[in-house]
Order: sequence, then structure tokens, then C-alpha cells
Amino acid sequence: MTKVRHQIANGKLAQLGVLSHEKIITLTELANQVAQSDLETIRILFSDQHGILRGKAIVASALPSILANGMAVASTLLLKDTSHRTVFPIWTEEDANKTNPIHGGGDILLCPDPQTFRRLPWSPQSAWLFCDAFFKSGIPIPFASRMVLSKAIEQLTQKGLSLTVGLELEFHVFQRCDPLPDHAGTTMPVQPPRTQPLAPGYQFLTDAIYDSLEPVMDALRRTAQTMKMPVRSTEVEMGPSQFEFTFEPSDPMTQADTMVAFRTMVKEVCARRGLHATFMCRPRLDNVAASGWHLHQSLSDNFGRNVFEPAHTNQLSPHASGWIAGLLSHANAACLLTTPTVNGYKRYQPFQLAPDRIQWGRDNRGAMLRALMTPGDKASRIENRAPESAANPYFAIASQIYAGLSGLNQSQTAPPACERPYDSSAPALPTCLLDAVLHFENSPLYRTQFGADVVDYLVRIKRAEWDRYVATLSEWEQAEYFSLF
Repeated sequence: MTKVRHQIANGKLAQLGVLSHEKIITLTELANQVAQSDLETIRILFSDQHGILRGKAIVASALPSILANGMAVASTLLLKDTSHRTVFPIWTEEDANKTNPIHGGGDILLCPDPQTFRRLPWSPQSAWLFCDAFFKSGIPIPFASRMVLSKAIEQLTQKGLSLTVGLELEFHVFQRCDPLPDHAGTTMPVQPPRTQPLAPGYQFLTDAIYDSLEPVMDALRRTAQTMKMPVRSTEVEMGPSQFEFTFEPSDPMTQADTMVAFRTMVKEVCARRGLHATFMCRPRLDNVAASGWHLHQSLSDNFGRNVFEPAHTNQLSPHASGWIAGLLSHANAACLLTTPTVNGYKRYQPFQLAPDRIQWGRDNRGAMLRALMTPGDKASRIENRAPESAANPYFAIASQIYAGLSGLNQSQTAPPACERPYDSSAPALPTCLLDAVLHFENSPLYRTQFGADVVDYLVRIKRAEWDRYVATLSEWEQAEYFSLF
């Protein structure tokens, strides 16, 4: 153990100033733990700009070297859209100007976070280890997912505040009818599989449906619990084969790590069973319901008091009022991060238990912000119902922190609560991804807080996704025009 500690303390990461004394100790303990285990491989991973885990698997004996020196991966992993295409020029003259964050296709450096180490119950010889992404110089990459959220959390801490986050995550699990694509299907992106539902839908929270889904529910729940994910409930959602998992509240980084880990676990565990799990918002399948991510948030002061808890019934605390006002003021721009896909905007429909306007209500599931606050309730909180399950949670939670803080810093107050959310005159949420891109691109708040380079980086990636969508010939166009003209 002394030898490994010396190796880590004198490795590249320590020389670059990336490792604290405390982190050297915990990394040493992790190396010792793995050395005494039966693990064969460690998957060294980071969350990319879409909240997708990427990285390499190393043999267990190589772990001390990675803990000491980090792991190099291609920088182009940070430059890809949802089709896995690199959408920044890396070998042209544009490399020289600030619109391109990384050029030449060289390497970046992954620095492991020992707190994220998890053994994989479905792959007992392997484990996950999440990382933060740095330039080779040891400078943090400002647009890397975990770095973005860390910066936002620091601002909260400087204000003497801390955020508690709760997750409700909806998704679908279907039976695969064609488990392997043919060569023609190995496109960018890959052709979607044919599927069939595991259970009928529109029998919300019906125990008989839960019982039919229990084998899959239990497999996912047990795996999540074994991996120390704080599962609170497993539920039958509205649509056919639609699931919902909820999680005990925790701090923002823990919850973001949990969400990324859970989504990946669900997809990998289901794939091994011949199932297809998807967190896509609204699959193009008959009778399916859209999936959302309900993001609960409460604020505490340095004494651990929930400052959203009201003193009187039907009144907002000053902190809750300011936070709600901030979220409402920046909802259009935040949508690029809470609803980052073309598909997600097709969920914003009236009378579908999803929001379509920018407003808040008291325990109202049709409003964008649902306020669950009563005197004496230590769990008083705001539920943002706008996000989709496919969102990158690091970016999405950071967007909430900056928007909420702006409301507090400017002493804003929330408008009156809305009790008829689909009949109000409140402004509409963005109707498409391009609308959200424009709001985010032109947001003074997010340009200041995220940084102009981070905003331009995210805008370029999402514009590439939108441009491919617009350029694709649809079935609607064929049906509308082919016979008419």
C-alpha cells in the first residue's frame, strides 16, 4: 500500500496539481480495495455532453497507474452530437479561433473520482469509476459535465446555501423483436429496434400491471440498491411498458451521478435480458405516453434549515418566492438543458400531465413548477416538471441553480400561483429545439454564469442535431405532397 501511495503521490495528476492530499489517500485506499478483490476489469468513464458514459475498460492490475497518471481519451468525444458525429472542425483553419474548443483530435485527461466507484452486479468481474475531464495541462475543461455542475454548486456554497435534489425518472422497457441489427442498420445513429410492450398501458398505478412487470422492476431495483443508488419507489406509469423510479433526496452531484449511472445500468441490464430500455421522451410507437423527469429542489441555509418552508399557509417564503421567480424568468433559456432533444418538445402538450406554459401552481401537476410547501413540512420543495428523462443532469441542475440564484440575487418575487395551467395567459414554453437554442444562445444570465465559450459550445452541438432533423425527409411530407402536387 505504501508503494501504491508513493506512486499516486508522485504521478502525473499530483504533479499537475489535480490531486489533494485527501484524494491521494482515498485513491490509495481504492487501489488496495481492488487489489484484494476478484475484479478483473475497471471501466474508466466520464459523462459526455449528452449524459452518456464513455471511456475504456482496463485490467484491474493497471488501476494504480490510472489513479496516478489519469487516462487519456480522444478529445473528439466532447465534440459529438447525438448521432456520434464530430460536429466541430478539428483540422481546419477554424481550429485557431475561439469557436472551436479543442483542435487536432488529440487527447484529454480523465481524473478518477474514488467516491463514484461501483461494482456492477450484472457484470460481477467489472466495476465503474467515474472521472472528471481535464486538458492535458491539468486545467479543468470548462464545458465538461461534472465541471459545469461543480462550478454552480460553488456559487451556492459562497451564498451560504445548499441545494437538495430529488429525482422522479420515467422511462420505457420493451421486449426486443430483432435483437441484432443487420449491416444496413449499423448507421449513425443506429437503426432503432423493433419492439413490443411488456404490459398494456393507461392503468396508472394498477397493482395487477405492477405484478406483471415485477420481475423486471425487481431486477432493476435490486441492481440499483446493490450499487448504493437510493431508490425510494418503483411504479407503473401511465403508458404501456412505462416505468417510474424515484430516489431519496440528496446533494446535486450525487443525484446527477446517480441519474447517469441509473440510466446506463437500466439499458445494460435490460439488453442482457433481450429487452430494450429507452429514456427517449416520446417514442414513435402506437399508444405510448411521453416520459418526463420531475426535478425536485429545496434550499437549505448553513444551519440546515429548509428556507423554502413557509411560515404561513398559502404563503411563500422569501427564498421560495425568489427561487420560483428566477426559474420562471429563465425557463425558456434553461429548456436547452432540461429538454435537450428534438423529441422532448413534443411532450409539451395541454392536459397531458406535462407543462406547456411558464407558470407555477400549488400542488398542480399541470403547471411547470409545482410548489409543495406547507408550514412545518421540512421537505417543502419545488418540483420542476419541464425536464425530459434524456437530459444531461449535470447541465440541467446547474441551469436551475443559476436561474434560482438570479431570482434571489435580484430580490425577485413570484407572480400569483396559477390553478388553471392550460387556460392561462402565461407565456408558452419553447415549441421546438431551435426555439430553445435561440433563447439559450441569447441569455445574458447563462452567458455570464456558464461562460460564453460554454454557451457557444453547447449551441453548436444542438444546432447540428437540429440541422440534421430539418434536413431529413419525413413521412408527413411524403403523405402531404407526393400525391397532391
